Amino acid sequence: QVQLVESGGGLVQAGGSLRLSCAVSGRTFSSADMGWFRQAPGKEREFVAAINRSGGSTYYADSVKGRFTISRDNAKSTVYLQMNSLKPEDTAVYRCAADFAQPGSPLKLSQNWYDYWGQGTQVTVSS
Repeated sequence: QVQLVESGGGLVQAGGSLRLSCAVSGRTFSSADMGWFRQAPGKEREFVAAINRSGGSTYYADSVKGRFTISRDNAKSTVYLQMNSLKPEDTAVYRCAADFAQPGSPLKLSQNWYDYWGQGTQVTVSS
């Protein structure tokens, strides 16, 4: 069965950095487009970033563009989210997700397209 396990969350001051990791097992990682989503208390889950199976194409939410970087290491079956210049409004539970789409499919921004999800990791940014 497919498993996604996130790590790297924690408490950081505003302006600081964190790197989230998501290790995938149970299916060929290089066949999946990967996404990061987040959900703050009392808010709906929102798209953060996505990367295609080769790592050659990425997409970001406007709210994180220029501050966050998504990347992947197919040899390690892991996707990363480097978060810099963190703000209190970045506080949320961050979850990675896998989309085993057909090759050449566009990156998905909607959570409905993703087949598998991790359990989430808490990121808290203090002001």
